[in-house]
Amino acid sequence: MGYRVVVVGATGNVGREMLNILSEREFPIDEVAAVASSRSTGTEVEFGETGKMLKVKNIEHFDFTGWDIALFAAGSEPTRIYAPKAASQGCVVIDNSSLYRMDPDVPLIVPEVNPDAIDGYAKKNIIANPNCSTAQLVVTLKPLHDAATIKRVVVATYQSVSGAGKEGMDELFEQSRGIFVGDQADAKKFTKQIAFNVIPHIDVFLDDGFTKEEWKMVVETKKILDPKIKLTATCVRVPVFVGHSEAVNIEFENEISAEEAQNILREAPGIMLVDKREDGGYVTPVEAAGDSATYVSRVREDPTVENGLALWCVSDNLRKGAALNAVQIAELLGRRHLKKG
Repeated sequence: MGYRVVVVGATGNVGREMLNILSEREFPIDEVAAVASSRSTGTEVEFGETGKMLKVKNIEHFDFTGWDIALFAAGSEPTRIYAPKAASQGCVVIDNSSLYRMDPDVPLIVPEVNPDAIDGYAKKNIIANPNCSTAQLVVTLKPLHDAATIKRVVVATYQSVSGAGKEGMDELFEQSRGIFVGDQADAKKFTKQIAFNVIPHIDVFLDDGFTKEEWKMVVETKKILDPKIKLTATCVRVPVFVGHSEAVNIEFENEISAEEAQNILREAPGIMLVDKREDGGYVTPVEAAGDSATYVSRVREDPTVENGLALWCVSDNLRKGAALNAVQIAELLGRRHLKKG
């Protein structure tokens, strides 16, 4: 006996990736429903590469009664309306938006990092998926924190345009093409030209000068990993279609060498260490796209602080940063609580 699973926002980048990963990982499904807004009703999406086409249902009229799990990739506003409805009808919601992440009654889960937190899901029948840039960061930090206790982290992100959805990807493509033929590169989705440029601004500015994206990385890392960790972030949008990269500087309470860190990361769940000190001996977003691992490279000691390390990590933000992590949460939920399949 398998699960009845709903994918909400099934026509978007993350929703389609959720369908792909459910199929790819052979999640035990008896029935799957693709659900989206009224403008997508009646269109079809494929369930992975199975050839099975799903007709998209209208979220406004969908009854979640009898469904086991709903993977939400619809954004905060639709989630605000429909996630509590689904949860009240007995369907466990795994939400990819930022809406519930800091709710104390909603677990914020990265299965490789804090699986035990899922035991609190029944308070609201909702589980939150972290921000894409946070997910790959905490997967990288967790085994190092266990080994030497992290005090402080300074991270600069290099985030792909797919983090801004299809509109972001379209804008990079159209601007790049336009520049080659001498057209004006008009900014619509982003605040400045993204083609052949970088923009140190993701989400809205807060009163302290940080952006909301930077704030998310701080508070989510504390909730998932350890509230005592101090973290500061600078989040930057770069002209890459898929894959977020991060330059991470870590200060530890206890001594840890680069070699020790490499050995730890080599064995850590969800991590692929590719760290050769030679031309091309590291991973870039192009290699990480379409893969499930969080890749770590350039591990080295930082001589400017006591017990310091610097490293580079890269991950496909549509997968580990969103869809894959949500499916992994569903797998964890099934093993620990629902126990079907």
